[in-house]
Amino acid sequence: MANKLLLVSFVLSFFFFFMIHSSNADHNVIRYGAKPDGKTDATQAFLRAWKSACSSATASTIYVPKGRYLIKGVEFRGPCKSRIKVQIDGTILAPLDYHAIGNSGYWILFIQVNRISVFGGTLDAKGAGFWACRRAGKNCPVGARSITFNWANDILISGLRSINSQLTHLVINSCKNVQVRNVNLMAPDLSPNTDGIHVQSSTGVSITGSTLQTGDDCISIGPGTSNLHISRIKCGPGHGVSIGSLGRQLKEDGVQNITLTDSVFIGSDNGVRIKTWARPSTSFVRNVLFQNIIMRDVENPIIIDQDYCPNNVGCPGQSSGVKISEVTYKNIQGTSATPEAVTFECSPSNPCKGIRLQDIKLTYMNKAATSSCKNIDGTSTGLLTPESCF
Repeated sequence: MANKLLLVSFVLSFFFFFMIHSSNADHNVIRYGAKPDGKTDATQAFLRAWKSACSSATASTIYVPKGRYLIKGVEFRGPCKSRIKVQIDGTILAPLDYHAIGNSGYWILFIQVNRISVFGGTLDAKGAGFWACRRAGKNCPVGARSITFNWANDILISGLRSINSQLTHLVINSCKNVQVRNVNLMAPDLSPNTDGIHVQSSTGVSITGSTLQTGDDCISIGPGTSNLHISRIKCGPGHGVSIGSLGRQLKEDGVQNITLTDSVFIGSDNGVRIKTWARPSTSFVRNVLFQNIIMRDVENPIIIDQDYCPNNVGCPGQSSGVKISEVTYKNIQGTSATPEAVTFECSPSNPCKGIRLQDIKLTYMNKAATSSCKNIDGTSTGLLTPESCF
């Protein structure tokens, strides 16, 4: 009797295990020919799984089991008929030869796709060879962003880990209603242009609970971004969180309704930065809140730089047309790695307006840091270290 009960229990356990895992694996990439050996090209297998899921009349899951999967540049194109979940339990690898993905500008691209979620997994773009090519000044390809969403709406990205991107890890371009949760994006401090997340021409994006350790901006915010909420991020090393650079073009969309709160910056080149080209432009930055932020040995904790002109090409003798207004800095504390912790270098032709400082405490070498101001109008309240310079 005991043996029969044991057998029944085993059968039921297997049944429920099968049901749970089959429901999570409607389109298991191994069924479509992928091999989890890290050597066999699985690109076409992933595309076959995508085609099947995208054409499904009901919600479906693309499942990437544990293992290592080699894929080249791949485009997952919509529109699709129903909601798609991509569950990654394994690691997706780029080819070691950086030319294999570096000429297209992207590695993994989702385009014109709505209602898609990406959970878990690791992306390893094997970027070291590409960075070495750049540093040596050789004739290198343009480079690839690791995962990009173009013209996509209602997106959830959760628990994703991306390492060693050639360029930016995650790009959100021309999207609506995007949630990025608990991602971990890493590249060495000196890897060039390896931004963590780049957002542009998008609205309704939230980024929460994420760790961003990169060689460039932890998060960069480009033209046409609105209603962006960032909270509980850990940034550093890297270049901080940057609005911009903006104003490279004469006619360019502005940035508005940006919130960054409850975050920590450790050893980054900048903390919260607004950066614009020193040239005419119709662009603007308005309604921005930086609140409840801790800085630890950050070189420029608070900075507005409207004199951006790399290599002094195309902008000497000009001033920025980007209008910056209604920016609030509230409860920002910690340590600066340089004597000057607050720098406002605004445009002489379009001074910054409505800048607010409240409860700032930033020190350098256990002493009060300093601040500097150019072409700025604002107010300050509460405890301020350094003292306000406007």
